[in-house]
Amino acid sequence: MKFYYYWLAVFVLVVDYATKKWVEHSLVLNETRSVIGDFFVITSIRNKGAAFSILQEQRLLFIGITLVVVIGIVWYIAKNRNSGKALLLSGLGLVLGGAVGNLVDRALYGQVVDFLQFTFGSYVFPVFNIADSGICVGVALILLDALLSSKKENGDSNSNGQESNGSENHQFIR
Repeated sequence: MKFYYYWLAVFVLVVDYATKKWVEHSLVLNETRSVIGDFFVITSIRNKGAAFSILQEQRLLFIGITLVVVIGIVWYIAKNRNSGKALLLSGLGLVLGGAVGNLVDRALYGQVVDFLQFTFGSYVFPVFNIADSGICVGVALILLDALLSSKKENGDSNSNGQESNGSENHQFIR
């Protein structure tokens, strides 16, 4: 399917937007709803910062950085669209969708709606949203592509298509 990576971005953007609107209309601020006991809870919060609520009240900085990132991703996708690198392009599409999802919130409302909360024993993971998930999964795919590409490029000494009989890899002391 042509331009599937842009469709991934649109999918993340639409699901992110729909879930944020559902949270805004179904829960009051700071309200929680249990999904799976205390492990998975929907919690309606607003984040005026970046990941894990760092750098609060830096709206223009985040909008500027995100615009540069979005432009860079679109340029890089266009440059590499025929590369055959499905993992890389899928990852970029997911990051693009997540970045635009949070950009829309920051630009329109000055804050991002976060609502997914997980607790692991006594550790409560910072609350996040679908856009954040798209970004994290996308970055993981980009890193996986880089790792796999690196392994292909640096493969073992016999990866040039020639079969080894074993003798050329041995050194003898004379």
